[in-house]
Amino acid sequence: MNSFKEKTEEILSLAGIKINGPDPWDIQVHDERLYGRVLSQGSLGLGESYMDGWWDCDRLDEFSNRLHKAHIDKKVKPMSMIFHFLKARLTNRQNKRRAKIVGEKHYDLGNDFYAFMLDKRMVYTCGYWKNANNLDEAQEHKLELVCRKIGLEPGMKILDIGCGWGSFAKYAAEKYKARVVGITVSKEQVELAKEICHGLPVEIRFQDYRDVDEKFDRIISLGMFEHVGYKNYRAYMEVAERNLKEGGLFLLHTIGGNESLTVVDPWLEKYIFPNSLIPSIKQISTAIEGLFVMEDWHNFGPDYDKTLMAWFANCDGNWPHLKKQFDERFYRMWKYYLLICAGCFRSRSNQLWQIILSKGDRKEAYQSIR
Repeated sequence: MNSFKEKTEEILSLAGIKINGPDPWDIQVHDERLYGRVLSQGSLGLGESYMDGWWDCDRLDEFSNRLHKAHIDKKVKPMSMIFHFLKARLTNRQNKRRAKIVGEKHYDLGNDFYAFMLDKRMVYTCGYWKNANNLDEAQEHKLELVCRKIGLEPGMKILDIGCGWGSFAKYAAEKYKARVVGITVSKEQVELAKEICHGLPVEIRFQDYRDVDEKFDRIISLGMFEHVGYKNYRAYMEVAERNLKEGGLFLLHTIGGNESLTVVDPWLEKYIFPNSLIPSIKQISTAIEGLFVMEDWHNFGPDYDKTLMAWFANCDGNWPHLKKQFDERFYRMWKYYLLICAGCFRSRSNQLWQIILSKGDRKEAYQSIR
């Protein structure tokens, strides 16, 4: 046991983190079994042991930031990761049958739950914090940015792949008089999105992106590409190309990684986003080659740090209401998810990209908008 502790201390010291130290990013250990569990199970053991109350940290976001800046994940590689690599290599984790799992496990937690966590429009993607003072403003600025980037005009028909609770569809229909088709694999989202967009030229469908077959003036996808999987990136882009009219624009809003991966973090895979994966520049560029012209690539990853911290503040402040529905272990799981991810963006390990892709012969040059 002492050797496990010494090894753990040695690894954490590389990130400036101490066991039972005085700084807010130091961990306070309540169960000595933690060390063996983390060394044998890696990030899965670290996250599960936090859920189990084996350790605490005043600033999980800074703990995560320091771990990622020091690339600790490359120094702890448990044998169990071989299983995750083989599973990703031998199976299509995001095929049509499995694609709905993330909807059932994550997005169907309950509309009331997400209403407590998100902004007033219920936008579950990164906000745009330039000139924004709060979460509501950041999300509204993001929706406006998307509309401006795709040159939205009255009467245009838009496809929203992964439409969530209909926030973009409602905004585009009300402010720009657009017609919107929104698709999602979450039944809870379909129900509320239809209610939110009632009376507007908006159609919300429970539908896999692979089943869409009609023409649109513009296509947008905000925070859905992370559920597509590397084996399906090309097929996804082919669907977008097939459904986009000549001369049209496609805006892809996605979390991005600095390296090409085939597996997601095991803890996130098990508890938060099953069958998900963060794409790299190389993986996206390979997928679009020969299909689209890349017009613009905008990175505002640090804004996701602010967004996640705002979501956590909402969850934490509303916990007296939420604990009637969720237990303490869920609270620790969700807190860990939001704050650990905030640290990923703060360390610049993860990015947030908005990519504009064009199809066909566009006579005018695209003007980048920020």
